[in-house]
Amino acid sequence: MQRSKRQKPGKAPVARSKRIRGPSPDVDYEALAQFRFRLRKFLSFSEAAAQKAGLTPQQHQALLAIKGFSRMQPISVGDLADVLLVRHHTAVELVDRMTRLGLLGRIADDDDSRRILVKLTRKGEQRLRTLSQTHFEELQSASPGLTRILRSFRRSQKR
Repeated sequence: MQRSKRQKPGKAPVARSKRIRGPSPDVDYEALAQFRFRLRKFLSFSEAAAQKAGLTPQQHQALLAIKGFSRMQPISVGDLADVLLVRHHTAVELVDRMTRLGLLGRIADDDDSRRILVKLTRKGEQRLRTLSQTHFEELQSASPGLTRILRSFRRSQKR
């Protein structure tokens, strides 16, 4: 290996161009790590609770999205795909499976017969209610820790 004439043996070359700066000292890595840990812990709890209730985590998310995003009228399969961050055909397959399980019902849109709307059945409502109660209990127990983390984020933004 050849060395430059200026470079002394045993020393790494010094970059003379722009200095690369590290992240802002205002970043609270501990708070970010704690927040991510608590989110992952809640998601792990949620997945286990769904499986215990006889649902896949995605089916539970679909029930919640359908109930939560369909106040005035049922949600379309396309909107469900958007909310679940999946492709349309994936949402169609999910709705097919959940309909076979008796959790969802399909309705043709009065304004556009090509558009399919979905709503929870009584069985779907019951499963979601049970799961939501356990999720609220879990969130209540996690709330003090999350509140501390969010306060830390607010303090770091004010600096």
